[in-house]
Amino acid sequence: MNVKALFLAGGLGTRLRPITNDLPKPMVPIMGKPLLERNIEKLKSYGIDEVVLSTCYKPHKIDKYFGDGKKFGVKISYITEDKPLGTAGAIKNAEELLSDTFLVFNADILSDIDIANMIRFHKEKGALATIAVTKVDNPSAYGVIEHDDDNFITAFKEKPQPHESKSNLINAGVYIFEKELLNHIPRGRAVSIERETYPLLLEKGYKMAVYNKCGYWLDLGTPGKYLKVHKDILKGLVPIGNYDFGQNRTYISKSAKIDRSAKIRGPVYIGENVVIGPSAVIGPNAVLFDDAVVGMGAKVVDSVVWDNVNVERGATVVNSVIMSNCRVDEDSEKYNSVLTENFSEPIAV
Repeated sequence: MNVKALFLAGGLGTRLRPITNDLPKPMVPIMGKPLLERNIEKLKSYGIDEVVLSTCYKPHKIDKYFGDGKKFGVKISYITEDKPLGTAGAIKNAEELLSDTFLVFNADILSDIDIANMIRFHKEKGALATIAVTKVDNPSAYGVIEHDDDNFITAFKEKPQPHESKSNLINAGVYIFEKELLNHIPRGRAVSIERETYPLLLEKGYKMAVYNKCGYWLDLGTPGKYLKVHKDILKGLVPIGNYDFGQNRTYISKSAKIDRSAKIRGPVYIGENVVIGPSAVIGPNAVLFDDAVVGMGAKVVDSVVWDNVNVERGATVVNSVIMSNCRVDEDSEKYNSVLTENFSEPIAV
């Protein structure tokens, strides 16, 4: 499939702090692998193997991990912004690297959109742009999209009051564009695709379609949503890589060492070389990345524990994210928190 994919991976991830204090948002791990890698794996399954990464915040961390993409079976090119150019500015900046028809992804979302089907739909509609949309209960916090019976866009409304729009569809951050669209984006300044480019194209009468077949969608905007996405994976709402918890509620790697007296309450994910001590309780809704250690009588519930973490004996971890290389002290309790190597911060619940 001669379609390239551009990931807008330059955001600061401010709302996701402290998880993103030292990590670009696309590198935040989902079931032990960076979100960006999860999304690239998915594209590869559709035969899309040329990827462009537009980076800005801590770009070396992305570059160092992915390199030229060979290790992941794809070809990766990079374009880095010195200063943030906004969504449209970042796309314009990558112009020379893009195909005639190309995909654009906000790099902080996880969804089950069928990309092959969306490309087919885009071609059938003969649209300049196709925007994937997702339904929300309360669209007043978002920009909504209105469309006609043929699925062509008729209006964009920014954060409407309930009486101002009948639509509850919002932009899902996945687009298919024809390259001609780039002629309508000015170069060299910050431009928002949502607030500037789309309304302009509509005004000029270009065909823009909505693709409304998104079953699962979540943006990883906050630590609370980061926890939610793992709980949703464990519920089987969205398959990730080779794991489908709708079929099997418990995944335990072959290299994990679990004491016979420990209690494992599904759904759980237990990664490589994890060690779980006597009388420990894991789950429900617990995710342990590789090389985590859970001591005697410790408890991990509704939480995501990253690699090389040590939850010491008698400690309790509930509804929390414990980041790489952290230690949860003996007999201590972590509730609704993100624990980094240097400090602990509460999660808004």
